[in-house]
Amino acid sequence: MWSDHDVGTLASPTLPMHPPADRGNVMVTLCWAAKGGSGTTVVAAALALSSQRPSLLVDLDGELPAVLGLPEPDRPGVAEWLASDTSADHLAELLVDIGPRVWLLPWRSATSAHGRHHVDDHDVRWSTLGHWLHDWSNQWGCDVTVDVGTRVPPEPLAARSDRLLLVTRPCYLSLRRAVRSGVRPTGVILVDEPGRGLGQRDIEHAIGVPVEAVISVDPNVARAVDAGLLASRLPRVMTRALRSAAA
Repeated sequence: MWSDHDVGTLASPTLPMHPPADRGNVMVTLCWAAKGGSGTTVVAAALALSSQRPSLLVDLDGELPAVLGLPEPDRPGVAEWLASDTSADHLAELLVDIGPRVWLLPWRSATSAHGRHHVDDHDVRWSTLGHWLHDWSNQWGCDVTVDVGTRVPPEPLAARSDRLLLVTRPCYLSLRRAVRSGVRPTGVILVDEPGRGLGQRDIEHAIGVPVEAVISVDPNVARAVDAGLLASRLPRVMTRALRSAAA
């Protein structure tokens, strides 16, 4: 169980001194995939890193520190918070700096036992988290991107989000699972692979929403992840493809 003692000695994140005068059209975006290997974590990270505004990246899958080349979190995360009765006001204490005006809210601490902090997808804590993310976004003029992984997005959290993006490859099994999930995304990020029989129009027809960005599979992305450089050297193929989706 998480207590205030768990975060009392940790370094505080570097937050803006003052909220921006022009907060712009900030958004809370959930990224999810119906099938593993779709690239959701990399896409979520790239969306946050590509934002022209301050950006908060929220990890609900546990893979973002590794993808970003960061040490495993030394503090509690969303999992511990969900399983506690701690106020949402303390979530800001859990943020980790990952770049200029970019922060990570980790899933769990490195010492946390896997599976220990299960919270039902309809638990009121998800709604509380959604409210806090929305308020944080508006307070700091900050875009929020949530990596949901391959789990079905908890409905109370999805209800407080501005966008729900399905990340998928042009794969029949992925599309089949997405349709059967019952989740209605607002848009699709297509991770395109050469040699596939399905194209953008097929994806849009199957899911019933537009493809907001098409990212071509590029070995430079895998190299950046393997070298731990994604946070500091985002490949151009990602920034170009996600420019409109991150705006």
